[in-house]
Amino acid sequence: MSRSRTRISIVQGYRATNGRPKRAGLPNLGAAGTEPAPESARTPGPFSPSWHHPTLSGLTMSEIASRLHALNQQIAELEARHDRPRGSVKLLAVSKTKPASMVAEAHAAGQTAFGENHLQDALGKLDDPRLTAAGLEWHFIGPLQSNKTRLVAERFQWLHSLDRLKVARRLDEQRPEHLAPLDVCIQVNLSGEASKSGLAPEEVPDFAGALQAFPRLRLRGLMSIPAPETDLDAQRTPFRRLREMLEELRRAGSDVDTLSMGMTADMEAAIAEGATWVRIGTALFGHRD
Repeated sequence: MSRSRTRISIVQGYRATNGRPKRAGLPNLGAAGTEPAPESARTPGPFSPSWHHPTLSGLTMSEIASRLHALNQQIAELEARHDRPRGSVKLLAVSKTKPASMVAEAHAAGQTAFGENHLQDALGKLDDPRLTAAGLEWHFIGPLQSNKTRLVAERFQWLHSLDRLKVARRLDEQRPEHLAPLDVCIQVNLSGEASKSGLAPEEVPDFAGALQAFPRLRLRGLMSIPAPETDLDAQRTPFRRLREMLEELRRAGSDVDTLSMGMTADMEAAIAEGATWVRIGTALFGHRD
């Protein structure tokens, strides 16, 4: 008798199949053109049902390496599916709330770019001796208050959530001269949600122009966190709008090349619409502690 298989999907919710959870939409992560190995012989992947167990708060090194491999393979499959050049989408491992030991394990498996959104939590990782000499690329992805900009200016390579000129001015003043300009993305609040940071779409062109006054910052592109949707087409709509906004900035003369968009639940929609960074935490490190 053939055993039931679990197909893998990031972008849609679970559906029941023979009493077991199943996701629809994307192919499995077995080798191209082959059946996946029997479940008893496989290392659990990031989207296997057991991974979502609510008591699972930590992963072994082998599990993190397996999940990282699966994510990179998934990204490559989605690039091919949506006619994106191979390697055009980069994985930002969102390590917020996770210990330095897990970051070190992900780095040992080949990951170099990590995203944080709480400065106090990030500081312990930035100063951890296992990570300081690793040459990691640190991205700040959360709201940034103007009185807490120095750490980002001095210790991070990217800021994905810029939406105030006061913050931009302080970052510019505090960025050390021996470092390259800080790469920044403008955060856009596409859905107008009061609970989210970001500029309204119509504010972006003037804000982007104003950033030219800050030589220690380099505007790279746009970031957004749309309202959650479960349907792929509905997920693609705001990402398409963000891509169109980036194209508008290019036509106006801005040298921008980055779309930071897409997380575990909507990664396919983001890649389909042009994401260059996908910010993935849950699928790599598990649920928040």
